[in-house]
Amino acid sequence: MSDNDSKKPQGRKPKLPPGMGTPAGKKPTLPPGMGKPAGRKPSMPPGAKPPGAPPPGMPSGDGASGLTRADFSSDQDVRWCPGCGDYAILATVQRLMPELGVPRENVVFISGIGCSSRFPYYMNTYGMHSIHGRAPTIATGLKASRPDLDIWMITGDGDSLSIGGNHIIHIMRRNVDLQIIMFNNQIYGLTKGQYSPTSEVGKVTKSTPFGSIDHPFNPIALVLGADSAFAARTMDRDPKHMKEILQQAHAFKGTGFVEVYQNCNIFNDGAFFDVTEKATKSERAVFFEHGKPLVYAGGKKGLRLEGFHLQSIDLEEGNWGVDDCLVYDETSRELATILARVYWRDNLPQPFGVFYREDRPSYDAQVNEQVQAVIEQRGKGSLADLLAEGDTWVVE
Repeated sequence: MSDNDSKKPQGRKPKLPPGMGTPAGKKPTLPPGMGKPAGRKPSMPPGAKPPGAPPPGMPSGDGASGLTRADFSSDQDVRWCPGCGDYAILATVQRLMPELGVPRENVVFISGIGCSSRFPYYMNTYGMHSIHGRAPTIATGLKASRPDLDIWMITGDGDSLSIGGNHIIHIMRRNVDLQIIMFNNQIYGLTKGQYSPTSEVGKVTKSTPFGSIDHPFNPIALVLGADSAFAARTMDRDPKHMKEILQQAHAFKGTGFVEVYQNCNIFNDGAFFDVTEKATKSERAVFFEHGKPLVYAGGKKGLRLEGFHLQSIDLEEGNWGVDDCLVYDETSRELATILARVYWRDNLPQPFGVFYREDRPSYDAQVNEQVQAVIEQRGKGSLADLLAEGDTWVVE
């Protein structure tokens, strides 16, 4: 639940924290997060409808659930820097949610630490802003205990690949049925511009004044190495593609991992402009789909396999045609690994789409099946019996 659902008692003025005075002649000023701006209506809990709203089952918007983007937008002021790519991701998710047909009271957003992790505050659903790197742990526990919930995990390249690196690989191999959106801006934005696990070699930041000497993580290659069952990449400046990828991740029964190239216009502006901006996007980005040839640059170029390596070919000069291009198969881990390794090479475009998809049982489904099987065999049992069984001691 958003942190804004408590209401002030009628007729009482909000109290200021200890030590905060009110200058003479001025209205009390509350710190960020306390109270509600003047003229704003208090938010309602998920599922509640304002007076006069259509009754349950009657459509009130254009989504499959009868809801609209506004129904999934909280009353919290969005506190990202103006121009940040996070806004595009938030807007895309809010537009997507009504189309999924999931009631708001069954939706949960869980985040770790970082700019991206403010996300739950801005969604009018249940949510939790957890601690650094531990969102996978909390999300796994919640899904295992409440498999009926639709869980989204929001994280950044620093949150998930630094202190959360160990946690992210285990949620991948377990294949918990939830969606992960990883905002990758190749920098630590919340703590004001240190290099991150995805920053390029030579990156000059406040923590690397002479240039980073760390070899960066490749997020898609990392999750594939951790046996991810669904791995995809999109970008903040292509909302249509982003929405399509998130829809596929949501439909997947398992961990749907989506990396989003996201621009931090304050501390790492332009990191992805060669693949996101109109002037260069066509030549520097290839959007691939299952069963279709790898073609880019408006159909003028394509990608073919030369042994185990991808090669860019010119489809206009006459030596090569579309039939020579690699037809992508998202069920091939080998092809996914090859494509994932196309990471900032000058002679090849950056790939975007679903790299890999593997149908296999989810962790939470197996846990609940196992629990049910034991209950049927041994009975439900009790906590008191569990604590009293086996060797016990009496301390006098």
